Amino acid sequence: MSSDVPDTPDVPAEEIEPVRIEDEMEQSYIDYAMSVIVGRALPDARDGLKPVQRRILYAMEEMGVTSRSGHRKSSSIVGETMGNYHPHGDSAIYDALARMAQDFSLRYPLVDGQGNFGSVDGDPPAAMRYTEARMAPIAEELLADIDKDTVDFESNYDDRLTEPVVLPARVPNLLVNGASGIAVGMSTNIPPHNLGEVIDAAIHLIDNPDCAVADLIDTPDSDGYIKGPDFPTGANIVNREGIWDAYTEGRGRLRVRAEMDIERTDRGGDRIVVTELPYQENKARRIERIAEDVQEGKIEGIRDIRDESDRDGVRVVIECKRGSNADVVKNQLLEHHLENTFSIISLALVDDQPRVLNLKELLEAFVGHRREVVRRRSQFELQEAKDRAHILEGRLVALDNVDDVVDHIQNSDDRDAAMAALRKAYDLSEDQAEHIVRMQLGSLTSMEAGEIETEYEDVQAEIERLETILNDESELLGVIKDELRDIKAEYADERQTDVIEDAGSVTREDLIAEEEVVVVVTEEDYVKRMPLSEFDPQHRGGKGIIGSRPKEGDRVSTVFTASTHDYLLCFTNQGQVYRLKVFELPEMGRTARGTSAVNVLDLNDGEEITAVVNTDDIDEGYLAMATEAGYVKRTAVSEFENVHAGGIRAVSLEDDDSLVDVEVTDGDGDLLVGTKHGMTIRFDESDARPMGRSARGVNGIKLEGDDRATGLVAASSDDDRDLLTVTKNGYGKRTPLSEYRRQSRYGKGLVDIKTDERNGPVCSLDAVSEDDGLVIMSESGQIMRTTVDEISTVGRNTKGVVVMSVDDDDRIAGIDVDSAE
Repeated sequence: MSSDVPDTPDVPAEEIEPVRIEDEMEQSYIDYAMSVIVGRALPDARDGLKPVQRRILYAMEEMGVTSRSGHRKSSSIVGETMGNYHPHGDSAIYDALARMAQDFSLRYPLVDGQGNFGSVDGDPPAAMRYTEARMAPIAEELLADIDKDTVDFESNYDDRLTEPVVLPARVPNLLVNGASGIAVGMSTNIPPHNLGEVIDAAIHLIDNPDCAVADLIDTPDSDGYIKGPDFPTGANIVNREGIWDAYTEGRGRLRVRAEMDIERTDRGGDRIVVTELPYQENKARRIERIAEDVQEGKIEGIRDIRDESDRDGVRVVIECKRGSNADVVKNQLLEHHLENTFSIISLALVDDQPRVLNLKELLEAFVGHRREVVRRRSQFELQEAKDRAHILEGRLVALDNVDDVVDHIQNSDDRDAAMAALRKAYDLSEDQAEHIVRMQLGSLTSMEAGEIETEYEDVQAEIERLETILNDESELLGVIKDELRDIKAEYADERQTDVIEDAGSVTREDLIAEEEVVVVVTEEDYVKRMPLSEFDPQHRGGKGIIGSRPKEGDRVSTVFTASTHDYLLCFTNQGQVYRLKVFELPEMGRTARGTSAVNVLDLNDGEEITAVVNTDDIDEGYLAMATEAGYVKRTAVSEFENVHAGGIRAVSLEDDDSLVDVEVTDGDGDLLVGTKHGMTIRFDESDARPMGRSARGVNGIKLEGDDRATGLVAASSDDDRDLLTVTKNGYGKRTPLSEYRRQSRYGKGLVDIKTDERNGPVCSLDAVSEDDGLVIMSESGQIMRTTVDEISTVGRNTKGVVVMSVDDDDRIAGIDVDSAE
């Protein structure tokens, strides 16, 4: 049987090199691994993109599928990308395209998609022939100036075209959108971040290149910039240690917890409503697993689970059984299903080598890239400007010698001869002469001449600006900062993910339902909290009901209302201030005495809480303080940002003085100081200049005899509220604040209320609105809730009416205003 294949003679190899098979296998595997690492799996630290993502965006740019164009079929984009730049299969390209369009995967999606691109339930995207896409506006910022020689290009896979090695990237995309990928022997998992925070950190790094990593991290103890990852699905990060490790070492583990609330149903039961899930959580699968655990008895207290999610967001309703403890159910859900671990590995390519980077190094890679992009762009624009200036100089020569130029051209045999004549006559370059020969006669008008001169001046100014940028590093960095600020102004938004203070996987705070409570403190420092709902509102003049039973010889000294999730600043009579978490106070019944305050506050002997300020109310402004001796002081709230467990000094006091009240002010209002004998003075708070925490303050009111200051109120100049004054014997009144005219500081003031034998001395001063509620407590432990509108509005220097009836041996201990706002 003959063969059509010709015989091929054996040709001996010119050189044979023996190689051990294990060495060849090792080197071949390393080559393969690096090709996967560099060519497919890991992002570049400069633009934060993997090759497939970069090629998709560049293909869309070449196709003209920008944010200003119409949407195009995803299949056409995939085909263009695969045919020209990424010959690795259409499914890999479409998967990458779809992920860039998912607002639950990327914090700032790079693709604007139409159609089904998947869901948080794990549904896959529709086939590429059914979906359409175009670039999102922020994606165009990654490609901005790519046509100005800002980045290097390399040949595509078949040498027909060229593609960018990296994108110019005005946006710090690696941190902003994160990245995940598994290579050979290594993986990366960088979480998304808030754009505004990352840009602020980048600008700080530009201004302070020698700063420490810690300077870039925003913690309760430092004024940094990046609080932590900011997931597009929201939820909560519950351990700062993981954030610190990830930012300082490049590796860390976060606990991410779902956002949920406990709601009371119309039938009196409880339901847990989940509104945000941990990042990359499959909602449908998670609901299935919760249902399976309920059926198997691993989770108790749940009677129904419903998924009420829609396009506006996640809403999973978990109905609790009647009589079950919703906090316990919530704890079980957190432990098993609604709190996940997110491992951070900040691995990216730097000079085509995989490196684990800390936060500063990630930002340095971006800033260094932008420095090179801006430098190359400036060089490109400078050359263009110089070329344009060169042409304009030629046109100006032609305009200055217009008649001669026309004669030279008319007297020449052809265009080349005309160009040669012009070059010889006016020492022009070839480009200038060619441009003049091609000029239209209409461009020789005086108006056109003025426009050319103006343009020439503008081009010269632009040349000077660009040369300054290229010759002055600070100017170049200034351009980078300005562009970053523009990006922030255009695209930055609020954080989606909150960082919870406590680092535990399930904290005590998270297990306490948020509710309004009454906090009671006694003279011997016993403290407790009770639900405010246990006290029904009454008409004024009632006796209230038992709210505490102090031990014999002890009396109630302070009462105030708060939310269980509030963080409070507690000021004491000795001038100290402590930070208190309300949920840490023990919840007890109405007849309970309470527990010793030393378990939650490190109080000294004889130290009593005399004023409480909610930290939610003191973002800025001042804390105004009044002492029994009539001194008043204002201190900036920034001085109280770091109140530790042992307390800090709030005001310096003389031996016979004590702190009686504290108010939050904005610096532009008035202060009113009231005394036990019923005198009240009102003065401009600017009369009491701001002082440090260690200062004593200035005289606020002039006291006579044994009179002592007892309360402080902050009011604006046009405040339409009333001043509520209550005496020890349970009488009180409210008078419009407008009736208290402004005086100079350190006067005697005006008579506010009569303090005769019936009324007794003043014990409380508050600014109130008619819709506000009141919680009043006597020293023996009686509590009454009422409303402000129950108390008559009368003028100054009157006796008032019965607010709360107290026994002969009892007195009012304190009043707290439950604001209607």
